[in-house]
Amino acid sequence: MDASLEKIADPTLAEMGKNLKEAMKMLEDSQRRTEEENGKKLVSGDIPGPLQGRIQNIGEQGHMALLGHSLGAYISTLDKEKLRKLTTRILSDTTLWLCRIFRYENGCAYFHEEEREGLAKICRLAIHSRYEDFVVDGFNVLYNKKPVIYLSAAARPGLGQYLCNQLGLPFPCLCRVPCNTMFGSQHQMDVAFLEKLIKDDVERGRLPLLLVANAGTAAVGHTDKIGRLKELCEQYGIWLHVEGVNLATLALGYVSSSVLAATKCDSMTMTPGPWLGLPAVPAVTLYKHDDPALTLVAGLTSNKPADKLRALPLWLSLQYLGLDGIVERIKHACQLSQRLQESLKKVNYIKILVEDELSSPVVVFRFFQELPGSDPVFKAVPVPNMTPSAVGRERHSCDALNRWLGEQLKQLVPASGLTVMDLEADGTCLRFSPLMTAAVLGTRGEDVDQLVACIQSKLPVLSCTLQLREEFKQEVEGTAGLLYVDDPNWPGIGVVRYEHANDDKSTLKSDPEGEKIHAGLLKKLNELESDLTFKIGPEYKSMKSCLYVGMASDDTDVAELVETIVATAREIEENSRLLENMTEVVRKGIQEAQVELQKANEERLLEEGVLRQIPVVGSVLNWFSPVQALQKGRTFNLTAGSLESTEPIYVYKAQGAGVTPPPTPLGTHTKQRLPGQKPFKRSTRGSDALSETSSVSHIEDLEKVEHLSGGLEQMTLEASSTEGHSGAPSPRHTDQTEAVKKGALRPEVDHPQVEGLESLR
Repeated sequence: MDASLEKIADPTLAEMGKNLKEAMKMLEDSQRRTEEENGKKLVSGDIPGPLQGRIQNIGEQGHMALLGHSLGAYISTLDKEKLRKLTTRILSDTTLWLCRIFRYENGCAYFHEEEREGLAKICRLAIHSRYEDFVVDGFNVLYNKKPVIYLSAAARPGLGQYLCNQLGLPFPCLCRVPCNTMFGSQHQMDVAFLEKLIKDDVERGRLPLLLVANAGTAAVGHTDKIGRLKELCEQYGIWLHVEGVNLATLALGYVSSSVLAATKCDSMTMTPGPWLGLPAVPAVTLYKHDDPALTLVAGLTSNKPADKLRALPLWLSLQYLGLDGIVERIKHACQLSQRLQESLKKVNYIKILVEDELSSPVVVFRFFQELPGSDPVFKAVPVPNMTPSAVGRERHSCDALNRWLGEQLKQLVPASGLTVMDLEADGTCLRFSPLMTAAVLGTRGEDVDQLVACIQSKLPVLSCTLQLREEFKQEVEGTAGLLYVDDPNWPGIGVVRYEHANDDKSTLKSDPEGEKIHAGLLKKLNELESDLTFKIGPEYKSMKSCLYVGMASDDTDVAELVETIVATAREIEENSRLLENMTEVVRKGIQEAQVELQKANEERLLEEGVLRQIPVVGSVLNWFSPVQALQKGRTFNLTAGSLESTEPIYVYKAQGAGVTPPPTPLGTHTKQRLPGQKPFKRSTRGSDALSETSSVSHIEDLEKVEHLSGGLEQMTLEASSTEGHSGAPSPRHTDQTEAVKKGALRPEVDHPQVEGLESLR
């Protein structure tokens, strides 16, 4: 703890400094015990339950911030006079330190939990300052001369609605200022257009009240031309408020002129908690105003000691870090951004959107594939004469790939704090903002290098997927039974749907049979253990099922992939229909058998007569004159699907031959793969193990061996079928067949090629 605490005049503060030293010693001892036990056991003083093991990850400065909340509760129980002096000293010290660190001279501070609350209080102060009779007349004054609040089109979403709800103003009091379209950054406020809007409002009898400028927009970190905006606000008497992440750079030795101009504004809102990695620390709004009565009415100041104690966690944290610690953390975050920006400039197919903003600690980039004569943003695939709809489809395709890239990078490098966002002009982008995440996540330079390496490793897959999309579409459209589904939001080579026999193409409602086929298709494809990922979708119940094919590499054989999909789907459909037909045949056979058995019982009663059915009389008649009746029954032939009599079985003591079942259809011809080659992969040529000539000859030899073995098996089947009807098979044929199978019998004619093929077998 800083030694200056022991020298301050107030004895209460001196006693607090002494107690804080003891608290810090306890925290250091607890951290030392945690390191000795490798963080696996519960140390004394740790918080049990869901917070166990997490409280140590915030660091010592985090402990100080959390300790401030507990300490504030104890301080609130002091004597009123001591409490007033203590809270006033804490508030004044924190305000003075913040104004000196961030170069805001002669400013006041308002500490608030909700980040937008400070701006709402500033708007209320501006209304009281510009409308002298507002306290007496209220809304009538605003109705006669409506106030106007100007917001940039790049401002945080929902900020204008929040201000209107807090101030009780109608939405027409908001004026959105568009960003530059011709010159300058597309995320900076158009100053010339703003001036035109202000003049129009003055002519209509409205009062330009407040302008919200950005020193680092929420999306890409661009800074407005604050110096020019300040001149315009002074000309028309408008209150200028500045907010943004780039305000943190005011603590550094070198500050860009655009950000430095924010020190001359009327107010600014800062968030030192994320910048410095401090949990539960309030946001701060610095402002300049000379009338304490108006600030009290607006709610920026308060006489309650509890409101002044909001600054206590930040007061403790600033003393613990010191000026050097604060500057070092902000500087480290800016260096991480510069390191990533310089590395991404050397990576192909990566576009940096904040390249002209050297003062911004935010890096925004996206993947794109620039081709000669094409738009580098939208056209990622060389398709001539693209229509506007095709351009939009390619834009969505690139957005889907960037979302996939962002999700992959967040999983691979979680310490980077990378986020995925959508921009209206540029599409889906990836944002790296270390000022908001580095202090909390502990991001280092090695994490940035790992992030760049992961981006480079994913680029080939992204490029190949874009190139194979058109080929996959053509293959699917040229294959009967498959329908290509245009879904540009899917990050993969495409979406396909199998059209079965009962598929109703005129509607997109739920299709149970199609869902069953696609579910089986998904299971079969995943069992192949290829490098491709398959998913079934969409997830909406009202839509038909489709097969979503994921990212692909350059050696993916699209033709084989499409052929396998349609062949597997047909096989699943045929098996399903065979099972359904067999079920129907069995059901009809059972019904027919029941009818036949009932008729047989009736005929037996007629043949035997009524007397034989009487228990005693029937047994006597059967003893003197037994009935010579055949045992009648029914057997069901699954192959023929017919009901047959069992009389031949009892008469000849043998089961009938019945109908010969049809031969089992052979599977589809699959492509020969080399040992170790995964499905849907093209065979590699020019490898060290096999040359191109040897690979081709090896495949030809395999085909010859397969043909020869097929011929031998066919000969064996013919021999067995020929001898099967006349009696026992011929010993000569049997021995010859077995010898051929075992490889002991060789052709009488000498064929060296056959010997070589058998050696290959």
